[in-house]
Amino acid sequence: MRDVTELGASLYVPATRPDLNLITRGERLGQVRSLIFCTEDAVNTADVPFALENLRQSLGAMRCTSPRMRFVRVRNPAVLAAVLAMPGAERLDGFVLPKVTRAVLPEYLDLLRGHSQLIMPTLETREVFEEREMLGLRRMLERDAVRERVLTLRIGGNDLFSLLGMRRPRGRTLYQTSLGPVIARLVTTFRPSGLNLSAPVFEYLEDAQTLQREVEEDLAHGLIGKTAVHPDQVPVIEACYRVHAADLEMAELILSDDAPAVFRMHDAMCEPATHRNWAERLRKSAKCFGLHDCPKGSGLAA
Repeated sequence: MRDVTELGASLYVPATRPDLNLITRGERLGQVRSLIFCTEDAVNTADVPFALENLRQSLGAMRCTSPRMRFVRVRNPAVLAAVLAMPGAERLDGFVLPKVTRAVLPEYLDLLRGHSQLIMPTLETREVFEEREMLGLRRMLERDAVRERVLTLRIGGNDLFSLLGMRRPRGRTLYQTSLGPVIARLVTTFRPSGLNLSAPVFEYLEDAQTLQREVEEDLAHGLIGKTAVHPDQVPVIEACYRVHAADLEMAELILSDDAPAVFRMHDAMCEPATHRNWAERLRKSAKCFGLHDCPKGSGLAA
């Protein structure tokens, strides 16, 4: 199974784009690690037939192997069924399932029976605000046949804002709004069961500084991966995923077979029994994104 760290900043691409065929073949992408071809909110209802035909032609020409992970964000179960029937659909790494609840998930899973693609269910309905509903959904996702298919859960920030009649204020991160506590609760609900969560989009394209602050908060909340809505956001997001050399040094010692039960390093207490999971995730990030260019604490790349 692919590791969720490999997603990096997943770039959303509307399936109505006239150059979709080039994008699915990996052209015009730069260093993008994962692509999500969208047939849902980025496509008007009247344009869905064109989006599906455009996607059908593009999947048929898509290369069998790619260094990038490739997903389709379906609109509903009927669209999932249509995409699964397209030539080339077997080359997709998986599907983003929108507005997933306990009621709709079984229909998606029935359609995927006999297929090997991964899924990324999206949490973006009013049920997200109800703890009992999220606990019930977690129990469904924990079943062995389902759990092995789930790469990560995505948080649909804009849909959740819409339910509250809000939009993220300019210059503010998600964590400076009423969604901050909601995201924290989702993490503490799903992460202990080994279900990863990835972070919502940041829609203000000119504000790289606030985007960087938000990604740092994403990481502090335990979220892995973030959706990008423009290629220019990808390097900003992934620069935040780089690891400080001092942290990697601590992680490697924590993971070593002869590590002491507790030790001091870089003025931090290290305890392998409790810090192992952190160390393993940090090692994966270092392998995928590399190291920061400046030392920790310099204020240049916190």
